[in-house]
Amino acid sequence: LVLLAAYVAYLGLGAVVLQALERPAEMQAAQNLLREHWELLANHTCLQGPALQRLIEGIIQAYKSGITLQGNTTSLGRWDYSGSFFFSISAITTIGYGNLSPSTAVGRIFCIVFALFGIPLNLVLLNEIGHLMLLGVQHCACRLEEVFHWQNKASFLIKTCALVTGLLLFLLLPPLLFSDKEGWSYEEGFYYSFITLSTIGFGDYVIGMNPDRTYPSWYKNVVSLWILFGMAWLALVIKFCINILE
Repeated sequence: LVLLAAYVAYLGLGAVVLQALERPAEMQAAQNLLREHWELLANHTCLQGPALQRLIEGIIQAYKSGITLQGNTTSLGRWDYSGSFFFSISAITTIGYGNLSPSTAVGRIFCIVFALFGIPLNLVLLNEIGHLMLLGVQHCACRLEEVFHWQNKASFLIKTCALVTGLLLFLLLPPLLFSDKEGWSYEEGFYYSFITLSTIGFGDYVIGMNPDRTYPSWYKNVVSLWILFGMAWLALVIKFCINILE
C-alpha cells in the first residue's frame, strides 16, 4: 500500500509540474493558430472556411503518412527500405515513435504478428548483450584485482568507468551527430537520445524525417546499432536503480 501510494503520488507530482510548465505554451500556440487562421481568411476572401478546413485536415493526414508538400511536388521516402527497417526496429523495441504507422489492413495485421514474435526476440537479444557487458565489467575488475591486488576498489572503479563510458557513447556524444545531421540543438539531441533508449518514444523528435535534408546511407544503420546497444546499457542502469529503490 505504501509503495502504491508513493507511485500514485509520484505520478501526481509529475502531472502538476508538467501542467505548470507546458500548459501556458499550449494555450499560446492555440491562440496563435486561431489568429493566423482568421487572418488568412480575412486577407484572402476567395477562400471558404470549410474548404480551408478540409485542406488543413488533408495536409495533417498526409504528414502522418509521411507525405509532405515541396512546391508543386510531394516528398516520399518514409516507407523505402531504410525507413521500413527503422520502423521495424521501433516496433520490436517497443519504442513506437507514433510518427509512422501502417495504413493498410494487411500491413497492420502483419505488424501485430511481426511484433508478437519480434518483441520476445528483442528482449532475449538485449538480455544477452547486457549479460556480455556485465561479464566484461566483471572480467576487467578481476584483472585489476590480480594485477594491483585491489578488492573493493577494483569493482567500484570498473563500474564507474563502465557508467561514464556508457554515458559518453550512448547519451553525451550522439547528440553531436544529431545536431550535425538533423539540425537539432544539443539539448534536443540529448532529449531524443534518452527518450529513445528508454523506449518512451514520444515521436516529437525522430531521425531521418526532414524532407529538406539529405541523409547518408549509413546514418539509419548506425543509429539502429546505437539503439540496440544503448537500450541494453540503459537497461542495466535502470536495473541498478531498481535495486537501490528496492
